[in-house]
Amino acid sequence: MLACGEMNPDVEITGLLIAFRAGDRAAMGDLFERVYHELRRMARARTGRGDRRPIDTTALVHEAYVRLVDPSRAELQDRNHFFAVAATAMRQIVVDHARAAEAIKRGGDVVHVPLRDDAVESGLLAIDLIALDGALARLKEISPRLCRVVELRFFLGLSVEEAAEVLEVTPRTIKRDWRKARALLFEELRGQP
Repeated sequence: MLACGEMNPDVEITGLLIAFRAGDRAAMGDLFERVYHELRRMARARTGRGDRRPIDTTALVHEAYVRLVDPSRAELQDRNHFFAVAATAMRQIVVDHARAAEAIKRGGDVVHVPLRDDAVESGLLAIDLIALDGALARLKEISPRLCRVVELRFFLGLSVEEAAEVLEVTPRTIKRDWRKARALLFEELRGQP
């Protein structure tokens, strides 16, 4: 419950996005201050992989921010849209860094990341980020929402409830989509060398 005079953070974020779209460049700086810690938490979920990290947390957050404020990109509508676009941006950044590392080593040291959270219980072991990106592209052709669920849960580290809020569906739907997406990705990746 908000105390008297406090603004709802969701409304505040949406208001800052509207101000930014209207040309108020300072609004994006204010927005970044409001979401920075949340983005770091999400990025930490993607980069805490020991010695084989493709990119550190701070760099991931800052690269995502640069992509989010790029005027040539899609306009950010509200808090949910902001975090959905942030998930896609973080996915692209992590995969780009994995590709760069692979190119440098000429394929000798591909970055492996476990599909975390409850996915580990499903039997998915360490997977190649580049192969995962290709599998997600194919999954998006089948179901854009399933792909978005993976981006939100895996690349942003959102909980079931947080992903449900972003996609404006029930947590039960997210759980079902998460199971289905993991199964489809497992099948897709199982055929990878």
